[in-house]
Amino acid sequence: MKHVDAIIVGGGPAGLAAAIELHKKGVTDILILEREKKPGGILRQCIHDGFGLTRFGETLSGPEYAARFVREAESLEIPCLTDTTVLEITPDRHVFASSSEHGMMEFEAGAIILAMGCRERTRGAISIPGTRPAGVYTAGVAQSYINLKNKMVGRRVIILGSGDIGMIMARRMTLEGAEVLGVFEVQPYASGLPRNVEQCLNDYNIPLSLSHTVTDIRGTDRLESVVISEVDDHMQPIPGTEKEYECDTLILSVGLIPENELTWMAGAEKDPGTSGPAVDENYQTTVPGIFAAGNVLHVHDLVDFVSLEAEALADSAARFITQGSLPESKLAVRGGELVGGLTPSRISGESDVTVSFRVRRPLRDCTVEIRQGETVLKRRKMAKALPAEMIQIKLAADKLNTTDDLEVTVSC
Repeated sequence: MKHVDAIIVGGGPAGLAAAIELHKKGVTDILILEREKKPGGILRQCIHDGFGLTRFGETLSGPEYAARFVREAESLEIPCLTDTTVLEITPDRHVFASSSEHGMMEFEAGAIILAMGCRERTRGAISIPGTRPAGVYTAGVAQSYINLKNKMVGRRVIILGSGDIGMIMARRMTLEGAEVLGVFEVQPYASGLPRNVEQCLNDYNIPLSLSHTVTDIRGTDRLESVVISEVDDHMQPIPGTEKEYECDTLILSVGLIPENELTWMAGAEKDPGTSGPAVDENYQTTVPGIFAAGNVLHVHDLVDFVSLEAEALADSAARFITQGSLPESKLAVRGGELVGGLTPSRISGESDVTVSFRVRRPLRDCTVEIRQGETVLKRRKMAKALPAEMIQIKLAADKLNTTDDLEVTVSC
C-alpha cells in the first residue's frame, strides 16, 4: 500500500484542473487515475469549437482545450496512471485500482477528488419498444466512432433528444454527407443550449419537432425504420399521431447521468436533485476528505464551468490535507418547486458561496429569490431562464445567519 496526499479519479477537464491547482497550492504528492489510454476525457472527441471562452477568453476545440491542461500537468510532472480502472473507494480513503501494466494497486489518500464525469442514458433507460437491430447509438458513441475512429455510423439519420451532443451530432452527420431527417424532442422545449439550436439545426435546415418521441424501432439485422408519435402534456404518446420514418441510424441524446458508483461505494450520500453526491460549499461529500466536482457532481452545460469548479475544489482539498478538517456545514440549502440541480446542499456560512441550479421549465420575466427564514439574501430579475443554462448566484457570508440554523431556500 502506498500513501498519496491527493488521489484524483478521472483525468478529464475536472481532474486535470484540480491537479494543477492543487500543485500550485503546494500539494505536490498527487496521483491521477484515468481509465482511458490518454488523459483529456470526453473532450478528445469533441472536435467542434466553442470551448474556452469563459476560462481562457478565446474559442477552442475540445482537444485544444484539453491539451492546455494536459501540457501544464505534464510540465508540473504530475503523475497520471492511464489505462487504470478504480475498483473501490472506502470511507477511510483507501483506493483499490487495477491496470494491465501494474496489476492490483492499493493507495491510502489524504484526500480523494472524484472527477469521473457522466455517462449517457441508453435506449434501455427510457424503454423504447421494438426490435434490437444494429444502428442505434447514443450521441457520444456515434461521436466517438466518427471523430476518433473515422467510422461513419449511417446515412439516413433520426435523432431523438435535443441535448447539446445530439444537436452537434446532427450537424456533424450532415457535414459528413448523411441525411438527418429530423431531431425529435419529448419536451415542449429544446433541452440544449439556444446557440446549438441556431448553429447546428437552423443553419443546416434540420427540422426540430417538439413534443415528439420514438414509439417503435423496426428492423432485423440493421435498423430499417422508426415510428415517431406526438406526446401529450404528460409526455404520453397520442394514439393516431404515429408516423414512420425509413432510416438506418437512430442517435439518442436523452440525458446524462453522473458516474457515481464509486461515490456510493465510499459511503457518500446522494443528492436526489442532481443524482450526484450531496456536497457542501467546499465540494466535500458527506464523507470527510472525499470531494467531487464537474459532471460527476451535476451535469454542466459548459466545460469552462467544470474547470473553474474543480479549481475551487482544489483550494478546499488543499486545506483539508494540511489542516485535517474543514468547517462544519450546518445550514441546509433547499430548492423550490421550479428549482432543480441545486448545489451545494449545505453550507457553513463562514465563507462566500456560489449557489448553482437550473430551472425545471423555461421561464420569462422571472425573479430568483434566495431567502433564509424571512430574510431575503439575494434577488435577481431575469428576462428568461432556461433548463439548459445553469444559473449561478454568489452569496456573501456576512449576509447569512449562522446562529439559528435556518435553512436557505432558492425559488423562482
